[in-house]
Amino acid sequence: EINIKVPDPIILNNSHDGVDVQNSRKWKMEDGLDDDNCQDGPKVFGMPGGMIKSNGQLVDLIERVKPEIRTLIEKCNTVKMWVQLLIPRIEDGNNFGVSIQEETVAELRTVEGEAASYLDQISRYYITRAKLVSKITKYPHVEDYQRTVTEIDEKEYISLKIIVSELRNQYVTLHDMILKNIEKIKRPRSSNNEALY
Repeated sequence: EINIKVPDPIILNNSHDGVDVQNSRKWKMEDGLDDDNCQDGPKVFGMPGGMIKSNGQLVDLIERVKPEIRTLIEKCNTVKMWVQLLIPRIEDGNNFGVSIQEETVAELRTVEGEAASYLDQISRYYITRAKLVSKITKYPHVEDYQRTVTEIDEKEYISLKIIVSELRNQYVTLHDMILKNIEKIKRPRSSNNEALY
């Protein structure tokens, strides 16, 4: 719930002579709002109720999910480096094990990229929500902006739920792929010397 005080309506006169240009200039100068006093940069306005808070429940969830995403990225990077270091030099023939290693590295790279995109998605959520909240402060009479913030929060909650499921699925898929091919990953080229005797 975003609680922004809706200002009282302003009653406008249709007459153009309602505002005296000279008097308004004097009023600005008396309050110190003339151009000479604005040398320190643009004015910053504060909200009457203080800072507008983020959705606390979502922030807590995001702070629990982000370390898991980072851990997946780090683990994928470590395993990818390990598999790449096991790839032997290029030779003619007997490259079936090497192709398994390359496929494993490609899968690790894909998972790593997807996990990084999850972090980008979280950043985009905060940016989108901040833009909407600033619109609400600018146009507090428009109810649709407030409803949109609620919708974005719900969408982010569902998105976090999907991200956690995807993290689990990626761990399981990588574990299965590496476990099934561990011998070919460790020793991509078998020696045929034993078969000769």
